[in-house]
Amino acid sequence: MFHGLGRAVVRHPIWVIVIWVVAAVAIIGFAPKLTSTTDEASFLPTHYESIQAQQIQESAFPQAATPSAIIVIERSDGGPLTAANSDQVAAIGRTLTGEHIPDVTSVDTAPASANKLIQIIAVQMPTPTDPNDKAGGDAVKALRSSLQHQLAGTQLKGGITGTAAQTLDQQDSGNRANVIIGVATVGLIVVLLLIIFRSPIIALLPIVTIGLVSQVATGLISWANNAFDLKTDSSVSAFLIVVLFGVGTDYILFLMFRYRERLRLGEDPKTAMASAVARVGEAISSAAGAVIIAFLALSLSTLGLFKSLGPALAIAVATTLIAGLTLIPAIVSLLGTKVFWPSKAWKTEPSGARFAAIGRSVGRRPVMYAGASALILVVLSIFALGFHPNFDLGGGSTSSTSESTVFQTELLKGLPAGATQPSEVFVRSDNSTPLNAGQLTDYQSRLRSVPGVGQVSPPVLSSDKTVADFQVTLTTNPQSRAALQTVKGPLRDTAHAFAPPGTTAYVGGISAVFVDIQAAVDHDYLVVFPVAGAVILIILGLLLRSLVAPWYLMVSVGLGFTATLGATVLVFQHAQGEPGLIFILPVIMYLFVVALGTDYNILMIARLREEAREGRSPRDAAAMAVRHAGPTVAAAGLILAGTFASLMLAGNSLLTQLGFAISSGIVIVAFLMALFLTPGLTAVIGHRAWWPGHQDRNSPGTPAGADEDRAEDQAASSLSGS
Repeated sequence: MFHGLGRAVVRHPIWVIVIWVVAAVAIIGFAPKLTSTTDEASFLPTHYESIQAQQIQESAFPQAATPSAIIVIERSDGGPLTAANSDQVAAIGRTLTGEHIPDVTSVDTAPASANKLIQIIAVQMPTPTDPNDKAGGDAVKALRSSLQHQLAGTQLKGGITGTAAQTLDQQDSGNRANVIIGVATVGLIVVLLLIIFRSPIIALLPIVTIGLVSQVATGLISWANNAFDLKTDSSVSAFLIVVLFGVGTDYILFLMFRYRERLRLGEDPKTAMASAVARVGEAISSAAGAVIIAFLALSLSTLGLFKSLGPALAIAVATTLIAGLTLIPAIVSLLGTKVFWPSKAWKTEPSGARFAAIGRSVGRRPVMYAGASALILVVLSIFALGFHPNFDLGGGSTSSTSESTVFQTELLKGLPAGATQPSEVFVRSDNSTPLNAGQLTDYQSRLRSVPGVGQVSPPVLSSDKTVADFQVTLTTNPQSRAALQTVKGPLRDTAHAFAPPGTTAYVGGISAVFVDIQAAVDHDYLVVFPVAGAVILIILGLLLRSLVAPWYLMVSVGLGFTATLGATVLVFQHAQGEPGLIFILPVIMYLFVVALGTDYNILMIARLREEAREGRSPRDAAAMAVRHAGPTVAAAGLILAGTFASLMLAGNSLLTQLGFAISSGIVIVAFLMALFLTPGLTAVIGHRAWWPGHQDRNSPGTPAGADEDRAEDQAASSLSGS
């Protein structure tokens, strides 16, 4: 299959490029815009209580809503507000009302807080139905401009927070993050490829081609989202950048080293490229297949966030794979050896002395290397037991210096922490009869007595008096662990147990949404992880024709996952004092670390098998495998880890944690697991590793093919001292 594909591409490179350009123009031109949402509730199925509460609110109280924006005003010197100051705040509210800012439906000035430290102005806006609607953001910008103009020259200072302001700041932060990540990713790839190949053409090749491929992938993802009604989180764009450029560069790296190897064996450029596609095609396809399967396992999730993220990244990897086997070979076959210009290093084979020395050491002491690397993984894994999830996607997606975040904190000076996003308790009549006012008053007292509840508003009745709404203000931040525990335990227990006879109670609000997300994530852990692991295990078994090797390879990858989670907990929760890690972290990390860790293990174990087939003992095979496949794994791991590390430059906690976790996980699986643990274990287990297929023994008359499979083994020639 790959032999035929390689020959077809090099015979008709112009047609391949034309097909790609035409397809790209059609897809980019006609695909819908890729939109994202920051509404965590949109990710949950309708059977969760928080979503049912939201539906009750929409039907019974269509005009009632938490303020879209909250203007927080305080004295510049931090002192208590005077009566004159409060009059100024009221005047600001009247001025904002008189300006008739588009999309602002009401402006209500509240009294100063009990301690006089802050005063708020609540601003209502329509709830947007279109994710592309910029009206809310434009309204916040206009409000901010008018507010600062009116505060100039006074003793007051202020800013705007609330959902509309947070959404605007998240969008701005996301746009800045994408620019930073894109520049850092591109710069890193160019620098590393210049160091490895010493050729500006090869260094720019991934940037130009993957830039085109990324647009094609984005269009296909948009169509998939529309077709299957998938919700995309605002962080997907950043992920697409690093996945496309990181994984795509790895695939190009494998192809180019194989191409260079064929040239060194004396083949002409077109024949060398056809041979490279034939020999590297299976490796790239199996690597991409493992990643795609791991991503698609997310479609089994109950959360809309994961349901859309998995297929989106799978589409991106599949598009990159097709480009790596068609577009890149077509371009390189046209350039020939000029692709290496001005370097002449492609003509001579490097010695690989550093990895040869490492390989000899692993071969002599496999027990020591396997034991030491396993011990490091186990120690790091212990810290994973302290993982605490954080469910604030919105706050994690915004810089700590943004106005909405700063004045969210200032708001806490005078109001309970849950004031901006109170919980809601709805009591609905089961038989459509009007609710009893006396029973509702007693019920309010019950809710007020719940530990962790600061205030409970008097009930607001629907127009037909069959539904009552109690606003419950918690004493802690609505996204905090304490708030979630309050809602999950005593608040819901009390609300359900003491609902008046003939009624049913529903607890909603953002904290309830996070509680239900946590329940959904716990369910997904039990479904997505085992399915992805089982499918990858089957792929390894079929590829290696062994019942032994796949199991210890998957165990080692599992250790790589838990060690990565432990390292992230150690850095962020213990060293930096973060209250928790973003809740999607284990799932995303599992998919990347397990899938990519399996890829690197496949590269190493395939080389181990090849060396054993040439008649070497298990220890000698391990030594030679590290010598030849080590540079490939090191170069691929370095580039991929570097691209994911660029997420840490985004300036928000969500992408910082994800960037550190994934990049450190790739370093662990590439440099610790694939280079030391896998060859060490295989050398210790010996021929039993290949039972019952005995794939380490070469069939009579079958060439070992060592000189045909050196391309990817030279993947970091500059790193090995050449």
